[in-house]
Amino acid sequence: MTPTLSGRLQTRIVLLAVVGVLWTLIVGPVLPRPDGASLGDVYDLTLSAIAVVAVVGLVWELIYHGLQQFRWEKDWPAFFGLLTGINEGLVAFVVLDAWRGAIPVTTYALHYSTTWLVVWFVANGPLRVVALRWRYRGGRFV
Repeated sequence: MTPTLSGRLQTRIVLLAVVGVLWTLIVGPVLPRPDGASLGDVYDLTLSAIAVVAVVGLVWELIYHGLQQFRWEKDWPAFFGLLTGINEGLVAFVVLDAWRGAIPVTTYALHYSTTWLVVWFVANGPLRVVALRWRYRGGRFV
């Protein structure tokens, strides 16, 4: 299955909203906190990070779609999808830092990297087995 642009946009939003938020709720209590930061502060930061990653990611998907038009099969190998997390994470950090100010780098890096890995794993593993219609509809949910 080669995901369509619409399918990739929908998949990104759904996976971040479901898997990303659930993972954030699980990992939030064990993330490093700056002195004086409460668990609520950590959740505020990490859930804001997910929102920024979702919005920035939609722009990235448009860029990736344009680049993929030069490839024969119009898609990336799955490993490229994993590696795109690096540049997306850096851009999302810059945007989040500009929006919220002084972001704890360690907290962001641990949250972002683990969330990216979990979302990527779900998209390339269980989701393909559980959501057969998703697979054969170009990655679209609706």
